[in-house]
Amino acid sequence: MATATTVLEMSSTGTNGAPTIEEPNRSTPLPDRPVSNQIPLGTFEQGSGLVVDALERWDRPRINKYRLAAIFYAFMVFGMNDGSYGALVPYIEQDYHLSYIVTSLVFLSPFAGYTVAALFSDRLHLLIGRRGIAIIAPSCKVVSYAVIATHPPYPAVVAILALTGLGNGLLDAAWNAWIGTLAQTNQLLGLLHGFYGLGATISPLISTSMITQGHLGWWTFFYLMAALAAVEILTGTWAFWSETGAKYTDVNRTDGEDRGMTREALKQKVTWICSIFLLCYVGLEVSLGGWIVNFMMRVRKGSPFPSGMTATGFWLGVTVGRVVLGFITPKIGERIAVSAYLLIAVGCELVFWLVPQFIVSAVAVALVGFFTGPIFPSTIIAVTKLLPSEMHVAAIGFSAAIGGGGAALLPFAVGAIAQAKGPATLQPIVLALLALLLGIWLTLPRMPKRIHNA
Repeated sequence: MATATTVLEMSSTGTNGAPTIEEPNRSTPLPDRPVSNQIPLGTFEQGSGLVVDALERWDRPRINKYRLAAIFYAFMVFGMNDGSYGALVPYIEQDYHLSYIVTSLVFLSPFAGYTVAALFSDRLHLLIGRRGIAIIAPSCKVVSYAVIATHPPYPAVVAILALTGLGNGLLDAAWNAWIGTLAQTNQLLGLLHGFYGLGATISPLISTSMITQGHLGWWTFFYLMAALAAVEILTGTWAFWSETGAKYTDVNRTDGEDRGMTREALKQKVTWICSIFLLCYVGLEVSLGGWIVNFMMRVRKGSPFPSGMTATGFWLGVTVGRVVLGFITPKIGERIAVSAYLLIAVGCELVFWLVPQFIVSAVAVALVGFFTGPIFPSTIIAVTKLLPSEMHVAAIGFSAAIGGGGAALLPFAVGAIAQAKGPATLQPIVLALLALLLGIWLTLPRMPKRIHNA
């Protein structure tokens, strides 16, 4: 992405042999500098002189404050969507008289929408800009939620959830990529995904209370979701009204032509490593959050409401971890930090699996959430460090959308295995995924140092 840059060069001649400062011809276009090499305002760089990159901040220009607020709200609604599955699955299963594997189709269906988002996110940015994404993504969800709220036959629920996947896949790609262009990226992404975790935390509490305390049908929860997504259309459209497709093309296609950035990004090994990593990570997160209530009711013999609260505890751990550890991660580096978090999570998961007590399991799963919470934003940071800026939207969009596909594929696989072997199989699956994540993470190239604080 092109940035406004001023270069002050030191001349080799001057009075009394002292160097003089010459300003280059302003008519000469300045070369693009990838975001991964940008440094905040007022920072000196070794070489020919002083380079000042006008890297946008969360509060500069002023409209960015409102854009961040709109994005944080959108991710809270996104989290409410993903967090609701764990609390609703037992009631959907009971309502439609389904097996584990058939119930798991609610996880698999959104994968179709995520796939479309992965392939066309960059192209849609060129055509309709971020303003168009802010309109289309939540509109897909409003339609989907409105249909589910009518309590249709189960095949209709499965089919319409693909539209939810498309909406969530588009916003996931767009807003992660946009925040990746700002200063203090690590902290902002931690907050962004903290709001996702906040939504996922309150969602099981709300849906479980509506069902067990309010004696309402599980589908009534989607009236609330439809209303929240409708507000998302208004806030996002207002905040990004000036972000048209033409503006996006001018800023991100510095050579004046569409160079097929999705195709270029897919040629990069980093894109594929991060995509596979996020597929496994998001699959782990949603599998654990999605099946934990069932596990606690059937294996730990908990009653419905306390079992539902374990899902809230898990997502609360994810939320707090993303916010708190998001400020620690950049101080020790993403590569070391994520490796340490995964090792600690493995220890917590072993406690969860091997100590068959309800309270211990509830605390352990919350700690797993805490230490795995910052992994998603750290992966986005890795992409921005390892790839040139013109590939960020395409690479982050593809990786995030494939990660969303993990939220569909792996919970479905867990349900299929539970159908054959029982819900207790959740624990060895989660442990194996944590170990796999650590192995994939260590295959990433070394990351260059980058200053996030302006």
